[in-house]
Amino acid sequence: MLSKAKFPLLIVLFLLFVLLGDRIPFPPVSNASLQTRTTINNFMLGLFPKKQPRNPYERTEKAIEKQEQGGQ
Repeated sequence: MLSKAKFPLLIVLFLLFVLLGDRIPFPPVSNASLQTRTTINNFMLGLFPKKQPRNPYERTEKAIEKQEQGGQ
């Protein structure tokens, strides 16, 4: 069973693996670290919706188009 004293140590080891693993000269370890970091980045980016830039002139442009078409 995982004791309370070992849990922070495991978290620190995991963070070191993710942050510094690609600097290790062994290719399988560096590739795994890079892949893990990429997966975590994509997961975190997926949590937040993509914000579309809002056009501040949209209402004015629609009003001009409507006016040009002859409608009110």
